[in-house]
This record gives sequence, C-alpha cells and structure tokens, in this order.
Amino acid sequence: MSQLHDVVGRAQNTEKNMDHWTSAERETSKSRYGCEILVENGSYADVCTKEAPNDAYIVKYIVDDVTCFDLTRGTRVKIFDMYWEKFRENLKHIDFGYGRINPRLWGYQSPKNKKRK
Repeated sequence: MSQLHDVVGRAQNTEKNMDHWTSAERETSKSRYGCEILVENGSYADVCTKEAPNDAYIVKYIVDDVTCFDLTRGTRVKIFDMYWEKFRENLKHIDFGYGRINPRLWGYQSPKNKKRK
C-alpha cells in the first residue's frame, strides 16, 4: 500500500512541475502580447508572493483536470488574449497579484561604481 502511495505521489509531483509554455511561446509572448510569465504552473502560495512587481496578475487555468496558476505581467486585456488563445474555455480567472515592488524597479541592478584614479 505504501508503494502505491509513493508512486501516486511521484506522478502528482511530475505533473505539477510540467511546463505548459514552450520557450518559443514565452519569447513570443513578450513581443506579441507585451506579457511576461514570471511563475509558470506554480502553487497558489508561489504566485501569491509579495516579492513580485505590483503590476503582476494571478492567472488560474485548468490543464488535464489539474488547476494551474501562473504569475504574469502585462495589461489585463493582453494577458486574457494570450491565455485565451492557448487554453480557451479552460481559462478560469485573472486576478490581481500581491506583489509590492515598483515595476520600474523590478530587476533593477544598481550601476557599479568606477574606481577613481
């Protein structure tokens, strides 16, 4: 019985970590829709992070009867267009994220100081 439980657990873990977006789709989403996928197929706790830009949205959709969550940046209309083309009726919800970081400062690295001679 425990072996069956372990196999089912491993199958669920591999399903949970499946990527639904190819790298080509992720790249074209930036140019075609102006959207950026920050967290793909994460748990609800993963996408509810406060360590994200405050313009990110939580997208809920279903793939193979499994509920998936993404954290995506972009305008709500463009995010809807992108996910609708991919998942159609399986797109369930787009809601505001919980990020606290200013979008202009997201990914910002301060310039290195040059040594004075």
